[in-house]
Amino acid sequence: MSQALHPMLNIAVKAARQAGAIINRAALDLEVLKVGSKGPNDYVSEVDRAAEHAIISTLLEAYPGHGILAEESGREHGARHSEYIWIIDPLDGTTNFLHGLPVYAVSIALAHRGQVQQAVVYDPTRNDLYFASKGRGAFCNDRRLRVSKRLRLSESLIGTGFPFRKGDNFKRYLKMFEEVMHSCAGLRRPGAAALDLCYVAAGHYDGFFETGLSPWDVAAGSLIVTEAGGLIGNFTGESDYLYQREVVAGNPKVYGQLVQMLAPYTRVIKDEPPGMPPDAAVPADATRAFVEAAAPTTEPAAAPARKTPLRVRKAAPKAGDAPR
Repeated sequence: MSQALHPMLNIAVKAARQAGAIINRAALDLEVLKVGSKGPNDYVSEVDRAAEHAIISTLLEAYPGHGILAEESGREHGARHSEYIWIIDPLDGTTNFLHGLPVYAVSIALAHRGQVQQAVVYDPTRNDLYFASKGRGAFCNDRRLRVSKRLRLSESLIGTGFPFRKGDNFKRYLKMFEEVMHSCAGLRRPGAAALDLCYVAAGHYDGFFETGLSPWDVAAGSLIVTEAGGLIGNFTGESDYLYQREVVAGNPKVYGQLVQMLAPYTRVIKDEPPGMPPDAAVPADATRAFVEAAAPTTEPAAAPARKTPLRVRKAAPKAGDAPR
């Protein structure tokens, strides 16, 4: 990389590459890995844990006063009440990894007062490093990223992710899938949301949508998308996608069309406190701690959840809106 990186981003890059080295070594002999299950079709390996440990150790060595929210360990490490929170997925696409399918990534984001400021997504199989600092653009290695310029959904390639956990609403998803599939040029499902969002930023996809995602799945990718000129939100176009377990992203034109199409399928949480629903992988107390730490901000608060889906056909968020 020829450009000078923000010091905190530089540490995140170092941590991501260390995790990627662990993952690449393990990929050479998958048969000896110890694999556990967090739930039906939701796997965790010793590689996930080793990569996460390497990331956390590197980050806290440089910034011991920062907080951590990680997929496998929640908020066990770091300072619980810091305004700086590292949001980590050590291996996004574990199922792909365990089957030798080379579509997975390391995802690391830094949020300050709830605003994602630094982001790294590292694809160790291709040695592709996607990264962004707020206000400084998004890059893959030395190449500046920009979202696509397609205007019509009918000409667009859209990425998605299938629901796979017990309790996921498959019928609801199939209705969304059918409606989007009939309206676009093609749908793709590689199986790693962090990379999917990077593909939106790079213009490979024109849009992306998925349900059931956690903060560590989308935090880094969300900044990379917006710094590449794209938009990201929940199905009603609001900016609280980190906690609503639904996300849609794309270039501004395609994003607006996807929001119009997906808004009727929203499951915006009405009765739970801010954070993820009870079926989230991270413990409820860890989630609440993260939300409380992220709460103070000078930005306008996200719009409260409504009892009925918002009408978004008249306007979509502007390209300059920052994720909250």
